[in-house]
Amino acid sequence: MWKAFDEMERMGWIDSKRPRMFSVQAEGCQPIVRAFNSGEKFAAEHLGAHTKASGLRVPKAIGDFIMLDAIRKSGGGAIAVPDDQMIACTKEVGSAEGVFTAPEGGACYAALKTLVTAGQVKPDDNIVLFNTSTGLKYLECFGG
Repeated sequence: MWKAFDEMERMGWIDSKRPRMFSVQAEGCQPIVRAFNSGEKFAAEHLGAHTKASGLRVPKAIGDFIMLDAIRKSGGGAIAVPDDQMIACTKEVGSAEGVFTAPEGGACYAALKTLVTAGQVKPDDNIVLFNTSTGLKYLECFGG
């Protein structure tokens, strides 16, 4: 997305203002979170990675330095959430909005709730959460 903002600016679609970017990972696989919190340029591999959200089970990201750079330039951050919270938030989004997100989308909502509680995101901020898949791919997580 960071690269897309640069491209849209070059095309004249947007100005140079950028949103804060946050990386959301599962507690069981959080190489970007660890690297961000340690001030590292590269993320070490997360050994023994585990999470119900297969899209978040990426123990070694190829573009780790690009992500870390974008997060820092944007004034954003990195946060990890436990699997039980991402599943609970997936159910909450489904009940409230009628959208059956994947656990990855639930993780984004769980992270947002934590960031709002911590005061890192204001309740009236404009927010975009990315959901990359459907909960139908994860029925085993929901008792189905």
